[in-house]
Amino acid sequence: MFSKKQETAYVPQASASPMGGSTFSVLGADLAIKGNLTARADLHVDGTVEGDITCAALVQGESSVVTGAIVAESARLAGTVRGSISVNALVILKSARIEGDVTYDALTIEQGARVDGRLTPRAVEPKLSIAGGIES
Repeated sequence: MFSKKQETAYVPQASASPMGGSTFSVLGADLAIKGNLTARADLHVDGTVEGDITCAALVQGESSVVTGAIVAESARLAGTVRGSISVNALVILKSARIEGDVTYDALTIEQGARVDGRLTPRAVEPKLSIAGGIES
């Protein structure tokens, strides 16, 4: 009369892109992580992270707080970051609050964003010539 239904645990999988890799991983607003995160894929963070983040591309939600260093090819930040940031392309949205030094190749900052730290563009390292002069 009553059948016993077998429950299956849901294990989220990153969806595969046509190129063969994962597209992105999402950390929800209710998630708090202590520890470093490393992702080959893109990462969307809405929760709280106490640790360093290394990923291909980072998207941070407005309510997110990251306390640690961020290293990525690109980042779009809308929340709070307390730590250094090193990226190729960085977009800092108006809701972002950054406390730390930022190293970048390309930078966009919306009016209203707050950055308390040093903004340093990556520069081509000068080369020393054999004659002792500096070439760029």
